Amino acid sequence: MVVVDQTDATDVTTNVESIVNSVLDPSDPLYLHQSDNPGAMLVSVAFSGIGYRSWICVVLRGLSVKNKTSFISGECKRPDPQSPKFRQWERCDDIVTLWILNSLSKEIAASVEYASDAVEL
Repeated sequence: MVVVDQTDATDVTTNVESIVNSVLDPSDPLYLHQSDNPGAMLVSVAFSGIGYRSWICVVLRGLSVKNKTSFISGECKRPDPQSPKFRQWERCDDIVTLWILNSLSKEIAASVEYASDAVEL
């Protein structure tokens, strides 16, 4: 029989609830809407090396609408791998990285696809 201190159990429950609530809060950059999928396109025409200013403007707007610009600015930093938020951060960063890769021509995407995260990309 394992005896658990009630204070410890309450602290764990409170921590888990606060993490779940912050992840589920739509204003949190770690929030993923059910429509946020890896195949989503931020732009209608992939960047091929011409028209960078127009392309980046549209990409930034698309990321802003989804509240994910902090992933490319470095503002939403990678948490410690032991943090309960690490997996959610990793999922969001992966989806932002895929959105950007999907907005590039195949040739350009192939040259940057091994970036470790959205900031590096």
